[in-house]
Amino acid sequence: MFNALVLTQEEKATFAEVRQIQESDLPDGEVLVRVACSSINYKDGLAVTGLGKIIRNFPMVPGIDFAGEVLESSDKRYQTGDKVILTGWGVGENHWGGLAQKARVKADWLVPMPSSCDDQKAMKIGTAGLTAMLCVQALQTAGLKPSDGDVLVTGASGGVGSVAVTLLTQLGYSVVASSGRVEQNGSYLKALGASSVIDRSELEIDARPLEKQRWAGVVDTVGNKVLATALAQMQYGGAAAICGLAGGYALPTTVMPFILRGVSILGIDSVSCPYEKRVAAWEQVLALLPNRFYQEACESITLEQVAEYAQKIVKGKITGRVLVRL
Repeated sequence: MFNALVLTQEEKATFAEVRQIQESDLPDGEVLVRVACSSINYKDGLAVTGLGKIIRNFPMVPGIDFAGEVLESSDKRYQTGDKVILTGWGVGENHWGGLAQKARVKADWLVPMPSSCDDQKAMKIGTAGLTAMLCVQALQTAGLKPSDGDVLVTGASGGVGSVAVTLLTQLGYSVVASSGRVEQNGSYLKALGASSVIDRSELEIDARPLEKQRWAGVVDTVGNKVLATALAQMQYGGAAAICGLAGGYALPTTVMPFILRGVSILGIDSVSCPYEKRVAAWEQVLALLPNRFYQEACESITLEQVAEYAQKIVKGKITGRVLVRL
């Protein structure tokens, strides 16, 4: 028997409970892992509170990522005792996830833990850090250079945003961070390296098809009006790496930024990211993140605290990454 956070649903109401389950309760998969750490993000917050249609099949163990040690494997790529990381692939949504002391998953979903990493460091980075690294890599591949001008990071106080701000500044870019809580998060974001912090309300406007050129590049985690305004303010030839839908699916823009300014949208999906790309991104993010990031941008909680923190996350009261110790 081992502990897990289990979500159930009764009369369309979602209930979260820490309880003991057995290995036989776990879904099918080639690899059984003893989970050491997981993490929670906005999507987990919606799932645990029942405020979003994240989970359709109950019961479910949420948690979109985890790090731990292989206990059993029918796949020759992984042996008992190997340290592994999992991010994405529907874990915590339609396949039981990381908020349990054991998890059984498909071998293809895992990557070996790099030698420079450990369980806690892996989850302080987590899916958010991997996504941020993929965004930065995409912008670099698109030709963005530090000398080109300011790079905007929206939703900067969240998990992806915090890592993106840190990575970009480590690479020499001038970063403008956008936050809905500037008074609360301004000093935090500047400590991560942002050159300035602007209020999200500056971007939540009914922008004209083209606005004054401000951004050489964008990492967007919000979408909707925020992304539409950022696109209208892009410099000629700029690129926006987009990875989040916290503000909704709509994109109230026109073709003008793409035709008249040659703006590019780079869609980033860390969920089904190819194995080789995931491995390379993990190696690079570990090489770039300074040690101070793990103290300044991360908070550590227990499994019993997840339901409380899920409420805080959906209310926008959490800054940075939240690690869950299993």
